[in-house]
Amino acid sequence: FHHEPPTKRSRVSDEGSVSRDNLDETIRVSKRSRSPDGEGSGSPAKRLRLSDSESPSPSAKDQFEAKYEQKDQLGKGGCGSVYGGYRRADNLPVAIKHIPKENVVWTDTDENGQQLTIEVAAMLKLQTESADSVGKSAPISLLDWYDFDQEQILVLERPVPAVDLSQFIENNKEPLQENQAKTIIKQLVDAVKHLEDTNIFHRDIKPKNILIETGSEIPRLRLIDFGLSCFTNTEYEDGWFYGTAKHAPPEYISECIYEAGPATVWQVGVVLYEMLHESLFDSRKLLDNELRIRTDLSTDCKRFLKSCFCMSPGWRPTLKELQCHPWLL
Repeated sequence: FHHEPPTKRSRVSDEGSVSRDNLDETIRVSKRSRSPDGEGSGSPAKRLRLSDSESPSPSAKDQFEAKYEQKDQLGKGGCGSVYGGYRRADNLPVAIKHIPKENVVWTDTDENGQQLTIEVAAMLKLQTESADSVGKSAPISLLDWYDFDQEQILVLERPVPAVDLSQFIENNKEPLQENQAKTIIKQLVDAVKHLEDTNIFHRDIKPKNILIETGSEIPRLRLIDFGLSCFTNTEYEDGWFYGTAKHAPPEYISECIYEAGPATVWQVGVVLYEMLHESLFDSRKLLDNELRIRTDLSTDCKRFLKSCFCMSPGWRPTLKELQCHPWLL
């Protein structure tokens, strides 16, 4: 059946939402125009979708509970809560994300005419682009999703063992070694370049939204939380900009405008900075010369980092150029 589209609601990251005059929380800024295609161009693959949004349906919840066992809470943010769990059939570890309906943004429809949220549509599009992607692609895979009256539930792949990059850095007790950071950044640049090629803008790349699989000698990077993402088939992203305020690029701070590519490059720099320094990154502090890049890093590493932090977005390298940077070769 077809859902009537609800009113579009604002989305926030775990830092909250703000206006231009209060940049200590999460950013929300309106674009001057939308692309003709709008958000959600590119129909995702047909998938099973259980719903009880027309009326309470215990059978839908029963099916979810019959298929998955939910365990302890893993985390909580502005958009919802995430719990650990298992698929009963094979004990596959999963992450179960509960999103209150007031935080859901609807954007696209599937082949059955059922409406999709931006997070579901983006993840399905990535899985369509990468066949058999569960466990193999950088973005975490979506296994199932369920719509209930009060919330949406996403069932996601959960790598084990793994920690988010913030915890990985904290567990290290000191900034990462340059070679460790290089291994992670190389994977991150490849991952966000793939998103760009698929016309998906994550919008909130940061250590908390990066998982590091720790079960092998070489840490493997996985991207999580596409709840603030959007589709873009033009140079400027469509609709609204959401992200972590302290990571806002200078063009947003000064002019309330940004481009998807240069903004992502800035966020790559944020991730690298936080891996190599003891202090957390803050764009305003960098602009005020209160943050310094370590002088003991290699010349190529410093050049890579400084290029990500060029004040003018036009002077920043593209993601493709970052892939070919001497530091990563």
